[in-house]
Amino acid sequence: MKILKAFKWLYPGMWVKRWILLSVFGIIMISMGFVMVLLEQTPKNKTFAAVIIILGILGVVTGIKRIIKSFVTVILPEGRDELVDRVYQRRVLDKGPKIVVIGGGTGLSTMLHGLKEYTSNLTAIVTVADDGGSSGRLRKDLDMLPPGDIRNCLVALADAEPLMGKLFQFRFGEGTGLEGHSFGNLFIAAMTKVTGDFDAAIKESSKVLAIRGSVVPSTLEKTSLVAMHADGSETVGESSIPKSSSPIKRVYLRPGDCKPTSEAIDAIRRADAVVLGPGSLYTSIMPNLLVAGLYKELLASKAIKIYVCNVMTQKGETDGYKASDHLRAILEHTAPGLVGYCIVNTAKIPETMLEKYRSEESYPVVVDTENLKKLKTKIIEAHIVSTKDYVRHDAARLSKIIIDLITSLKKSKN
Repeated sequence: MKILKAFKWLYPGMWVKRWILLSVFGIIMISMGFVMVLLEQTPKNKTFAAVIIILGILGVVTGIKRIIKSFVTVILPEGRDELVDRVYQRRVLDKGPKIVVIGGGTGLSTMLHGLKEYTSNLTAIVTVADDGGSSGRLRKDLDMLPPGDIRNCLVALADAEPLMGKLFQFRFGEGTGLEGHSFGNLFIAAMTKVTGDFDAAIKESSKVLAIRGSVVPSTLEKTSLVAMHADGSETVGESSIPKSSSPIKRVYLRPGDCKPTSEAIDAIRRADAVVLGPGSLYTSIMPNLLVAGLYKELLASKAIKIYVCNVMTQKGETDGYKASDHLRAILEHTAPGLVGYCIVNTAKIPETMLEKYRSEESYPVVVDTENLKKLKTKIIEAHIVSTKDYVRHDAARLSKIIIDLITSLKKSKN
């Protein structure tokens, strides 16, 4: 059967027969040339033999070059640039550090854009506690886990055509039942119904987008985030928590015994580094750490643990919080010593942007170095902010800092 399949290369229209024949003919010419050099003694005949060898080499090189071009044209219609990217990814990025990022929301997906330029060994562990917007509607209507944060991470890690990313992020602005939904959320919802499993739906969606690395939910159990406030009241639901006027005292999951996914645990155990954030402190990062047993795996891991502190405070969630308050909240919800390094922004934010954020009651996070040091965490102060349209972390700068830290610590161990 394999022999018969091999003959398919000789079918009409394959665009390889002529180049195979040219290569074979070139090899014959080279062989004949060397035989003539060995047998003939006169300079004239030796010169003729050398010409035959050169022509044979040209024939072999041309034939092989054309055969490769035929394969590349069919397999990678985009051409050589795409081939170079694929080879670079497989040969270089596949050898990059194993990094686990934990969180959700826009901040996490922004950082993934930068990290995927250094390594393909990325695992995003993403919260499934979201209950607002399109994700919340699908969660309620289809009794499924919310796909929104997972969709953002899939698109961030995608190697597919940019149009595919835009398609997944497209949000319907009208239409009964469709308005407010993103196409990617609907795609994952449909894939969940087809495969019968949310986890399988993520894996199949990952193939469609040809992502670098993997995206895994922190748990596959349906759970709600609950906040206990300073005034003793409770708020149930991730989307409702920031609406309370009372400061958050503590958050927890309901039910509290939801189990982490095996993929999340395996990724943490194999990791060279684990990065918490950036993202909403209580509604994006915490829901992952509160999954039963997950933060204990982090404590046991020998990986470098890094927390990327938010650049701006968040109304209803971290009002008045300094950098140390962010980190302290994580440690109080988990355990002392969980975080080894804390990356904070020291760049000034333009007044025009500050004015815009003041209207949203959001302000720059103050870096209180002395209080951070008391939490026994090493501080990395750097310019990590982008203020092009919004105040966000600069993916390129932040990723370089993380990679440089991992590299330097690996070298010091060796």
